[in-house]
Amino acid sequence: MASSGSLVAANAAQLLTFALLARWLGPSQFGLYVQVTAITTVAVHLCGLGANDCLIRRVARDRAMYPTMLGHTLTLVAITGAALVAIGMGALPFIITVDEDPVRNVVAIAFLLVTNIVLVRVILLTEQAYISHSMFAEANRSVIFFALARTATAALACPIFGVTTLEGWTAWQFGGHVVVAAYFAWKTRELGRPKFGIVRDEVKPGVFFSSQFIFRAIRQNCDLFILGLVSSIEVVGSYGVARRILDSSYLTIDALNRLVYPRFAVASQHGVHNALPMLWKVLAGAVVLGLGTGLGLFIMAPLLPYLFGHEYVSLVPFVRTMCWLIVFVAIWSVAMDLLGASSHQGARALIVNTASILGAGLVAFGTWWWPPTGTFISLYVTEIGVTIATWAMLMHMARKSEAAAKAKEQAKDEAEGMAAKPA
Repeated sequence: MASSGSLVAANAAQLLTFALLARWLGPSQFGLYVQVTAITTVAVHLCGLGANDCLIRRVARDRAMYPTMLGHTLTLVAITGAALVAIGMGALPFIITVDEDPVRNVVAIAFLLVTNIVLVRVILLTEQAYISHSMFAEANRSVIFFALARTATAALACPIFGVTTLEGWTAWQFGGHVVVAAYFAWKTRELGRPKFGIVRDEVKPGVFFSSQFIFRAIRQNCDLFILGLVSSIEVVGSYGVARRILDSSYLTIDALNRLVYPRFAVASQHGVHNALPMLWKVLAGAVVLGLGTGLGLFIMAPLLPYLFGHEYVSLVPFVRTMCWLIVFVAIWSVAMDLLGASSHQGARALIVNTASILGAGLVAFGTWWWPPTGTFISLYVTEIGVTIATWAMLMHMARKSEAAAKAKEQAKDEAEGMAAKPA
């Protein structure tokens, strides 16, 4: 309940931040911000090559590994972050115009890339470090603090200092994230100092882990690009706000999963089948959370124009159409987390990456063929397909794990029997 409460509170703060930006930047500048964010959302999952997963998984099993795994994570974040920012700086100024002045445009894009990729990844490590130590109260506080800090930054920049352009917002966003990152670095020093280096046997699982979120992010953002080509600016803006609300609502499911992930790692250490009794309880809780969140979004939808602005006329029907997607996400995310916690990152990556590639094509085609109705249909088809595939894979792995355990036990009994026989 505390975990859910903290993420719901953070979700509310994020929505308020989003509402402030949508209202003060206006549909044109805000639409541009949504497009840039869609790009950096893909890149942030590549930053660090999934090292945040091994930080939680390895430290949950052995606290003494924290300095090594933290150093491993920070090293990969630094290397990949620098590469991603460099690639972005070489491409985005020729694609996206944040400001007509070339110098100001480059600076603004640099702020966006460093903030949304490197600083966000570093800041999120605080929550993951606390979770790996089962310090959930501190993890909850870090989530709320980060969300409130972003809201405070937007409140200062827009209503008080009158920022109405994306170029002006980039500097404020960068400054706010630097302050939060510095505070969290000071706060987490009590957990231990990092031992910088790369743990080679964790690179491949990390790549598998991050690839899942990269392909999923591509699938989740391709609709925004296609809509921008075939629909009006109002539809793109309303859909962007609705998607942001839906993505934020997933935090209620993450609130549960972040608590059980380290426990799944421990329970499945000697076979994924050992975690099944816990899995059914978690699944029941996830379904309840998903249904409750979907119903809450459906009920509150008519109030959203008062928060984001009445110029987003399609916002209410879009939210009410997509709000039930969270139920399917809740069902498959539980099984997906157990696959990851039990070190079956290859199987997990196979499902997510295949579904994301096929789903991206389906969503892109549906959006181009029949916008936005085709978009909604393809989203539901994709999430239902992911649900079926994930649970089928998990049950297959559980049967294999249980059979291997029984065979090992039988071999042990036979060996003991042979040893007990007289010569």
